[in-house]
Amino acid sequence: MTAAWQAQLMFLLHGLIVTLELTVLSCVLAISISFAAGYARLSSILVVKYISTCYVELFRGTSSLVQMFWVFYVLPLLGLRLPALLVGVLVLGLNAGSYGSEIVRGAIVAVPREQREAAQALNMNSSQIMLRVVLPQAVPAMLPPFGNLLIELLKNTSLVSLITISDLTFSAEVLRAESLHTVQLFGLILLLYYAVASVMAAGMRRLEFRFAKMRGA
Repeated sequence: MTAAWQAQLMFLLHGLIVTLELTVLSCVLAISISFAAGYARLSSILVVKYISTCYVELFRGTSSLVQMFWVFYVLPLLGLRLPALLVGVLVLGLNAGSYGSEIVRGAIVAVPREQREAAQALNMNSSQIMLRVVLPQAVPAMLPPFGNLLIELLKNTSLVSLITISDLTFSAEVLRAESLHTVQLFGLILLLYYAVASVMAAGMRRLEFRFAKMRGA
């Protein structure tokens, strides 16, 4: 391997680290919002239900690229300037969280009502019913769609290259402009994205196996 290719590879690896950082932080935010918004949509408090519904419909009904441009370029005109990395994490997390909230809501609703009623008959309060009866059954059902959602979030991190973040895609584009090695560079980042997605998918399958084993026990 020539010195030039070594330098390009190191530059790409730096972009990969940024992509992984974005992915991890956005996943944490997305999962947190998914449970908060999903549970809020089932709330009997109309204001809470209405606000969460507006959030979900807004982020599901608009382009994530436009959302990112709006936060990065429009908010500074209104007096609020955020670092590019924070913008990427917020938009990716909020966007994925809007879809994840429907996964959470659907899984919770799918737990039979009779089990909640039986838990109430045992004098459990709402929190105990959710933690001991509903979530142990709902979480395993959430894992497969959550796995797909988080892999989609990984792929959407490439959008941050358009707001000056030196992620994997941005790094490849810079190197392509300098070296014109289009096929090699974009072929390599395809493999890198695939490798990261495969690791995430394997991790989710491992979680599914553990939950299935716990339920079997």
